[in-house]
Amino acid sequence: MNTTARRTAIDVDLASARATGPAPARARLQPVRRPGSEETVKTKRRRWVTPAGFSFLAAAVLLAWGYSFPTEQYITPQSGFGYLLGILGGSLMLLLLIYPARKRIPGLKAIGSTKLWFQIHMAFGVVGPLLILFHSNFRLGATNSNVALFCMLVVAGSGFFGRYFYAHIHHGLHGRKASLAELRDYAERLRQVSTEVSFLPELVDRIGAEEQALIRRCEKTFALARPLAGAFGASVARRRLRRYVRRELRAGHAVGGATTARSARLKTVAFQYINSRLGATRRVVEFSAFEQLFSLWHALHMPLFLMLLIAGTVHVVAVHVY
Repeated sequence: MNTTARRTAIDVDLASARATGPAPARARLQPVRRPGSEETVKTKRRRWVTPAGFSFLAAAVLLAWGYSFPTEQYITPQSGFGYLLGILGGSLMLLLLIYPARKRIPGLKAIGSTKLWFQIHMAFGVVGPLLILFHSNFRLGATNSNVALFCMLVVAGSGFFGRYFYAHIHHGLHGRKASLAELRDYAERLRQVSTEVSFLPELVDRIGAEEQALIRRCEKTFALARPLAGAFGASVARRRLRRYVRRELRAGHAVGGATTARSARLKTVAFQYINSRLGATRRVVEFSAFEQLFSLWHALHMPLFLMLLIAGTVHVVAVHVY
């Protein structure tokens, strides 16, 4: 594109953005509605602070503090507050069984929704092991207690992986299970929003080329390793595309096409479009891998939990009988 054409394209888009566009901090892609549906496609601003993230950070801080602090001077597993922590932690671990039971037994609807018990399941799966660790003073003990402790740590650790896999194949943390056809439809509808970046005519083609390269790379990768290949490929593609956007907008400045504030606004819209397109493509190419990973995790998680119940029962009996 020659200098005059580029300048004209940028000026036209700036005029349109000035007349109808939102504030720079709230720039969004216009939604695309599917005929006969209220579903829309739009970009979402990433939330850096979430309840789950805050809870994880709080648990990590407590773990670090408990490990470094001499808790054995204040907590005794056999009596008092330390004994109470063991009872509470073990009870919470037992209550984890309510969630799978609520999913499979219709008669348990009266105790609350599946979504509610899923959230409780995740909370108890963190708080329970945390209480047990303080109960044990973060130290090893008798053989039976060590076996119970290691089983608990394995089950709790596997839960974090399960949550990660689950979130990639469902609509939200406790939403309906997604399908590959839905994800492809979503990605296709995102491509229809190309008018949002009309001030960079080549950007849509460049994104398309990066998407095809990402798809080819993932198709050549072992199925269970596709999430890693997708993450790496999308990260590299995102950097290249952002570099192109910055370069083109700087070229527009050189010919007097945009002020700094307007250029920042256009850059925000372009970056959001890039993130949406690459993110949708990643979900498509990674979906089958996450399905397999979640299936494998689910097949292992329940046996591990049953081992934990047996080891915990043996530990409680040994403590109170011998």
